[in-house]
Amino acid sequence: MKKTAAAAARRRVDVAIHRLALPLSAAALLTAGLGCAHAQATPGAQTDEIPHTVKAGDTLEGLANAYLDNPRQWPLLQQRNKVADPRRLQPGSTVWIPVRLQPQVSAQVEFVQGNATAQAPRGDAQPLTPGSRLDEGTRLQVGPDSFVAVRLADGTVVRVQPQSDLQLRQLRRRGRAGSIQSVMEMRAGSVESSVTPSTDALRRFEIRTPRAVTSVRGTEFGVALAASGQATAAVLEGSVAVQARSENAAQPAADATLLARGQGLSVAPDGTLGAPRPLLAPPDLSTVPAQLHDLGLLAINIPPTQGSTAYVAQVARDATMTQVLRSGRFADGQLRWAALDDGSYHLAVRAVDEAGIAGQPATRPITIKTRPVPPLYQQPAPGAVLPRVTGMLRCTEVPGARWYRIQVAATADFATPLLDEGRLNPCQLTLATLPLGNYFWRAATIAELAGGALDQGPFAPAQPFTVAQQPAALDLASMQASDGDTIVRLHWPAQAGQRFRVQLASDLEFTRILQDTQLEEPRWTSAADLSPGPYFVRIQVLDPSGLQSEFSPPRSIRVGTGLNTSSGLPLSTMGGDPVRRP
Repeated sequence: MKKTAAAAARRRVDVAIHRLALPLSAAALLTAGLGCAHAQATPGAQTDEIPHTVKAGDTLEGLANAYLDNPRQWPLLQQRNKVADPRRLQPGSTVWIPVRLQPQVSAQVEFVQGNATAQAPRGDAQPLTPGSRLDEGTRLQVGPDSFVAVRLADGTVVRVQPQSDLQLRQLRRRGRAGSIQSVMEMRAGSVESSVTPSTDALRRFEIRTPRAVTSVRGTEFGVALAASGQATAAVLEGSVAVQARSENAAQPAADATLLARGQGLSVAPDGTLGAPRPLLAPPDLSTVPAQLHDLGLLAINIPPTQGSTAYVAQVARDATMTQVLRSGRFADGQLRWAALDDGSYHLAVRAVDEAGIAGQPATRPITIKTRPVPPLYQQPAPGAVLPRVTGMLRCTEVPGARWYRIQVAATADFATPLLDEGRLNPCQLTLATLPLGNYFWRAATIAELAGGALDQGPFAPAQPFTVAQQPAALDLASMQASDGDTIVRLHWPAQAGQRFRVQLASDLEFTRILQDTQLEEPRWTSAADLSPGPYFVRIQVLDPSGLQSEFSPPRSIRVGTGLNTSSGLPLSTMGGDPVRRP
């Protein structure tokens, strides 16, 4: 028995909900569902075996039938337990049931995002696909910016995080219809587990690393491991016992510390347990818009959480965060990811305290709506003053647009629009009926879907302007001497610190690029020597995080000749062609 006890003490297991970068340098045992006898850190415990307390009338043949679904395997139980008479077992004694003798079950891949592979014990690594069957011994490897959700035979969901290496070491069932015995072995990375509740004391779920073991039953909790070797535990549901362990199997086990729901603690690299502490409150997501319209990047800003030093965040298709598409750790409340397609999603954010413990999660649904893209504003510039009668709001054309919608309001929330024109083509609106005063305007694109239905895209951010009394008309000499629309100016909304790349082309496919410029500010002015005619502009966002957006859909602009009639129309030849400057 001493040999088996030492062997059991050398087995080390661990689970991580967040990032596990290195193995624990000081082993720790975390146990949830303390009635689970096989998960206790007691001398003689067999982490690969199930202890059965003998009752009156028990026989090895009956135990083999109940646990192994094969009564003919009773000689293996006799050999393991050194039983003299298989029909006469001592009531109150313990019979150990090796899990490896139980019937195998399989797991199933429920969701895959990015690059992930599965390698059977005697096979090559194959790409993972939803619905794939995973047998005992399969090794899962999940790449950067990737994610995999695996459903076990009892409904437990294991969410394998980016840059993880996980082996399904044991997938067994107790007898024909008994509880599932599942053991995962972590080699790198991290996992999150939602373990289905169970009243079966023999039910088993473990996640192991080389230096610690975690056993759970009907609970949700996480362990994170820093590069320094410090580990943290946080309990969201149920309770967890955290116990430091010595490398010396003969040394008595230390007392366990019980963490209740909403508590966490840290384990120092030398194995010293910190005191339980309350998890940080959920971050405030009330300022996150219900709809997000950023085309180039998925950018979300949240206010600071008291006591936080960082944030961990995920975006998923479902509220249970099983189909994660984006995840990351951020030093502040500015969350940034590569853009997602239009659709409905769920955001989850947790604040991390100074001990590295992730707090309570805050979740909320979000909708991404970026298309059809809004036009860019051409005139006026933000805050400009326009004449009352001849003033005009003008924006770029969007290829494929059916109409444009322009709204004008006295307040930036557009609670009561004063003007609301939804069938504009081209994208411009005169202000002849608008009284003098300060206003805001915004524009959106309307596309026509297959079947004739209309789809309005998001409004561009509101821009302020002022309507003032129109000044006296210029005399004829001044009008003839004035310049025309030979220079085009554009501006657009942006996040702080972002830079931009603007390309100008003479064709919609951008095979003939005329200008390719990087800008520090969200504004662009065409060259003064640009020939009159139509052009196309597209913009790429260069974020301070290092991420780069795709180029925006192109907008069309027109450069004038600068030669106009006294009524303001372009000067043309007798044949109708515009007169160009010499």
